[in-house]
Amino acid sequence: MTVSKHAVVTGTSSGIGKAIASKLLADGWKVTGLSRTESSLEGKFEWLQADLSEPESLASVVSSLEPADALVHAAGFQRTAHMGSLDPAALAGMFTVHVAAASVLANALVPSMPDGGRIVLLGSRTSTGMPGKSHYAATKAALMGLGRTWAQELAPRGITVNVLSPGPTDTPMLNDPGRAATPVKLPALGALVDPEDVAALAAFLLGPHGKSITGQNYVICGGASL
Repeated sequence: MTVSKHAVVTGTSSGIGKAIASKLLADGWKVTGLSRTESSLEGKFEWLQADLSEPESLASVVSSLEPADALVHAAGFQRTAHMGSLDPAALAGMFTVHVAAASVLANALVPSMPDGGRIVLLGSRTSTGMPGKSHYAATKAALMGLGRTWAQELAPRGITVNVLSPGPTDTPMLNDPGRAATPVKLPALGALVDPEDVAALAAFLLGPHGKSITGQNYVICGGASL
């Protein structure tokens, strides 16, 4: 009898987090979803209410879970502004959700993660810089520092750590008023990135053939970085 692997995925109520959770469930995984808004997905899915903006609460939220074979940190939000209008509170909020929450969850889950486990962090193609997105870019760039360092620390256990960095993706985030300072531009291929394409690459990295890939950053941008 095949035993389902268990993934903990943040941000499963919408967007890329939901797409990744749905793909894993379709592939036979058990998924625990963490989000503020309730998630309901088909398959072996359990939702736990979690506020990623309060990382100090997260360790207790996941303390009763069975060991996770994978952690996917997809939760996030975007606030944009140009120089002269930068809001320190926006930077602090994004850093908390994108970086601090990832750190707390990994710290809580990795000690019991089986050897050969997986971590995928959702970065952004804007992490290398984009006008109006300096704060967002900085918090997403920080995930590269986390990911590459964890990849080195966890390599002896066969645990891989990688970053996925989508470009403009067809998710509710694009309609968030908080990013109104940077209107969406279609990438070179003429269409927004499909969340299911990001999910498919995540599933590959989380699967058996991802075992030789670690410490890498995969840009999925529809040609926006050309």
